[in-house]
Amino acid sequence: MTKHYSILPGRRYPPGASTTDEGVNFSIYSRHASGATLLLYADGSSDEPFQTIELDPELNHTFFSWHVLVVHLPPGTRYTWRLQGPYDPGGNGWMFDPQVDLVDPWARSVDARCWERAQRCRDGARAHDSIRGIVLADHYDWEGDQPLRIPSEDMIIYELHVGGFTRHPTSGARHPGSFLGLIEKIPYLQWLGITHVELMPVMAFDEQDVPEAVGGAGLSNYWGYSTHSFFAPHPGYCVDQEQQRDEFRDMVKAMHRAGIGVLLDVVFNHTAEGGRGGPVINFKGIGNETFYMLDADDPEQYLDFTGCGNTVNANHPFVARFIIDCLEYWVRDMHVDGFRFDLASALARDETGTPMHHPPVLWGIELSDVLAGSKIIAEAWDAAGLYHVGSFPGYRWMEWNGRYRDDLRGFMRGDKGRVDDIATRVAGSSDLYQANLRHPINSINFVTCHDGFTLADLVSYNQKRNAANHENNQDGCSHNLSWNCGVEGATDHRQILALRRRQAKNFMTILLLSQGIPMITAGDEMLRSADGNNNTWCQDNALGWIDWSLADQNAEMLHFVVGLIALRKRHRSLRRRHFLNDNDVDWYGTLGEAPAWGNAEAHELAFTLYGRDDGEPPLHVILNASRKAQTFALPTLKDWNWAIAVDTGAPQQRDLIQPERQQCIGARRWRVGAHSVLVLEGHAQATSSRSL
Repeated sequence: MTKHYSILPGRRYPPGASTTDEGVNFSIYSRHASGATLLLYADGSSDEPFQTIELDPELNHTFFSWHVLVVHLPPGTRYTWRLQGPYDPGGNGWMFDPQVDLVDPWARSVDARCWERAQRCRDGARAHDSIRGIVLADHYDWEGDQPLRIPSEDMIIYELHVGGFTRHPTSGARHPGSFLGLIEKIPYLQWLGITHVELMPVMAFDEQDVPEAVGGAGLSNYWGYSTHSFFAPHPGYCVDQEQQRDEFRDMVKAMHRAGIGVLLDVVFNHTAEGGRGGPVINFKGIGNETFYMLDADDPEQYLDFTGCGNTVNANHPFVARFIIDCLEYWVRDMHVDGFRFDLASALARDETGTPMHHPPVLWGIELSDVLAGSKIIAEAWDAAGLYHVGSFPGYRWMEWNGRYRDDLRGFMRGDKGRVDDIATRVAGSSDLYQANLRHPINSINFVTCHDGFTLADLVSYNQKRNAANHENNQDGCSHNLSWNCGVEGATDHRQILALRRRQAKNFMTILLLSQGIPMITAGDEMLRSADGNNNTWCQDNALGWIDWSLADQNAEMLHFVVGLIALRKRHRSLRRRHFLNDNDVDWYGTLGEAPAWGNAEAHELAFTLYGRDDGEPPLHVILNASRKAQTFALPTLKDWNWAIAVDTGAPQQRDLIQPERQQCIGARRWRVGAHSVLVLEGHAQATSSRSL
């Protein structure tokens, strides 16, 4: 491409590259830049731009924006910016460098084929090693699609990694590791019964952002918590680099047709530029002092509340607007159904890092009209000790309930004094949410997530095994509350293997019987293991992928989970927006007495959950986390009979019974095995009343 295009002054809004009838309007914000240059490239691998446009400070500069319209410029053109201005990182934090190509933070699509992170860190400016924005025309046909509006109480979230879900050869995907590959697995997701997928980061991230030792071992930033272009899909998940945005949209549209919502795991707490010594990609060269929290005494140092080298200055008015605009774009133009915010508590800090009581960015997200129907989920802590579980700013925000995870793990491995805790968690965590006028639907309940042991490893390892990450086993959390059931790691001991499988079923059963919103980690339903590695962030290989042969190898476990999801869906009593009252539930000890509240030696709990209307069968649930079988009294409900729906202590194939195969037991007492969960489903004969 050798043609040079004529230019017009353009306009400051909207930011980014937008097509018009005349051509393409480019606009970029920078408060302190004294000059701007737009570079146009034929493609992502071109060493030199085919046209360089120096912007006129009088014609192409309005307020804090630099802008130009390139007449008749075709879609598919790549572009970068260079900004001139003061370089004073130790004084005002300014890092302008007229030799450094910057990717547009508002780019809707990016090309990273020539990006060399190590080279950029070492040498600074090299034009042909830049990430480049791609000019897009927008003619996508949504065919009437809109974001879904599934009630929060009905949600069942399935957290997955787009690349790892179909990259293993056993996936059988025609387009492995991509958005299109994910479409191929929609029938599986429908069969499983989940309502939403929560996609680990899919905004364009730097796969090369790893420590030297990790990169030297041939590993990459696999999970993607290293975003540089927040408006763009990750090119690595796209088959056709010219169709990145449309491939993502195709995936969303296909999910919606299947009745499945799409949630994005978003990383606004830090960026791929890291701290001092990290590369200049975009924000540092545009407004370092605006976008990041800097040390007031030494502005060359970045305040780090994320463990990733920098912290986004999210409550600066412009940055807050950038974040909200970005989220609104993904809802309005990409039709996503909501977001999970990584290390969201970092977004509650001011520019000095001090926690704010009313952080503008979080309230702006909560109160946005465009986001009003979207799910917003906070990982309600950060890497510097700020912990907001139960107190995250705002009212609509859901929270990853870390207390639920820890209390359930502690109870199931037999820790003392957990009966009160597990009752509170199963009932929706009223201790965390009721006093501040929130509800069970504010709680995202989970046993595992991407960060930590898989479910299979949670019941197989007491200690993490992260040597493969080449960080001397220092990475990943050491406080796992796991139990290996008697032997560390792999074993062929039949009794231990049976106990591990039973414990895995116990976790899944309680999770799907709890008030609040359950989240399942992809692969747990088929007992995927990572060999004890609880931090596979850099393992873009079989260790971090879903091995689909496990669906056959552990088919019995997979069908068990499918049955549990179906049980949850047929009982509205498990899906309440409001907390339980005395008419909704009765709690029992082993013999029908009140539970052993406050008894550190107790490991048993039972409860009867009544239907939300007369036609809904009651459930009676018995949790036996002790190391011996226990006999439990069963409540007698007039005109109701009990039938076993779930018994994790029963032999395989008999531990979950579909309603049409259930048989009433007619007993007043029932012996429940050690480390087991029993669920009885009521079979109605007439209107019921309760007694014991």
